[in-house]
Amino acid sequence: MLPPKTRSIGKAVPSGRIQRFASFGSMAGGVAGGMLVDGAKQWAQGKRPSVSDLLLTPANARRITDKLANLRGAAMKLGQLMSMDTGDFFPPELTEILGRLRADAQHMPQGQLRKVLEHNWGRGWEKRFASFGFKPIAAASIGQVHRARTVDGRDLAIKVQYPGVRQSIDSDVDNVASLIKLSGLLPAGLEIDAMLEEAKRQLHEEADYEHEAAHLTSFGQLLAGEPDYRVPALHEDFSTGDILAMSFDESIAVEDTEHLPQVDRDRIAELLVGLLMRELFEFKLMQTDPNFANYRYDPATRQLVLLDFGATRPVTQPVADAYRALLGAGLKSDRAATRQWAITLGLIHQDAPESHKDAVLGMFDTAFAPLRTEGSFDFASSDTVNQLRDEGMAFAQQRSFYHIPPVDTLFIQRKIGGVFLLGSRLKAQVGVNSMIRAHVV
Repeated sequence: MLPPKTRSIGKAVPSGRIQRFASFGSMAGGVAGGMLVDGAKQWAQGKRPSVSDLLLTPANARRITDKLANLRGAAMKLGQLMSMDTGDFFPPELTEILGRLRADAQHMPQGQLRKVLEHNWGRGWEKRFASFGFKPIAAASIGQVHRARTVDGRDLAIKVQYPGVRQSIDSDVDNVASLIKLSGLLPAGLEIDAMLEEAKRQLHEEADYEHEAAHLTSFGQLLAGEPDYRVPALHEDFSTGDILAMSFDESIAVEDTEHLPQVDRDRIAELLVGLLMRELFEFKLMQTDPNFANYRYDPATRQLVLLDFGATRPVTQPVADAYRALLGAGLKSDRAATRQWAITLGLIHQDAPESHKDAVLGMFDTAFAPLRTEGSFDFASSDTVNQLRDEGMAFAQQRSFYHIPPVDTLFIQRKIGGVFLLGSRLKAQVGVNSMIRAHVV
């Protein structure tokens, strides 16, 4: 039975271009006002704060993140992407603002949700359901998910896109880019325009639920019959460009498996690493968003449940071959070959100073050292993350050459890093060395 209309505590998504532009304007006004007040206080104390110091006060950081989170869509998603992809390039103050946008968004009020559903399914859509949960079971940057049961007994997860998201992508990205550039904190010579254009392209794909449905179907076919993985089934009769209907799969959040026995946590991490290897070298198709929420686990069947294929990207054969060669060189401690393939992939720029290349190769050596050991790699005891963080911070403070890798490489690195962090979160022990060798030797 469908619940009656109730008062929602969600926040309406500004759907029109004028509304969204006005939201950015009010944010700018609030930030500017905060800067004037803070500046006056500091001047009265005899201080001479810079513009960037005033822009990135805790109060202004809250104003910025709250507004971007309320806008949702590309504004929020871009902050998530850039905070995960370019933390080594942006200063910590700006990275912190962007990083706050990884949290779940506010959901739409029920009235706005009903309008979206009626626009896509027509009047009387409620008659097709035995029950429909208006309170979302998940809310993110581009859409929110509801659980529903059809009159013919299907248990579904219904992903509904926020109104106006697709139409506002380009302007939202441009507005966030202006905020980043005007902060004055970007390192001199660091060009992010190419990355922003790629972000627009990816966001247009993620906002096209018919495009995601095709990738959902592809992964379902690629993993058909696999006892270790489960991909929700697409239900086309309820799916549109704004709504994606899938089977609801009972499971728990993968980060909630931390309490499970070691053998189960090891298995989950092994499935993640194994899937990453297959995506890169076998499928030539990779779901590049490492958000933990995209992975769930069914303790009853011991299956890894895969969700959200909006950020799926094809992997070209040259890129796969270069990664195969890079991993092989790293396992063999072949520094010359590692350098060659890192340059090929754009992880090192050909024109970078030798000191820059040596520093990057040193970080590669740190990353590969624990993977060269046969047997299980202990994500919990490995100090690799801390070492890489320390080396990266020292590297960032000393270098004068800034370089962002090509987008294809950047998104693959993002996925690799996400899987490693999840393995660390689970304190897993996995035979990573043998798994890599199975694909590169």
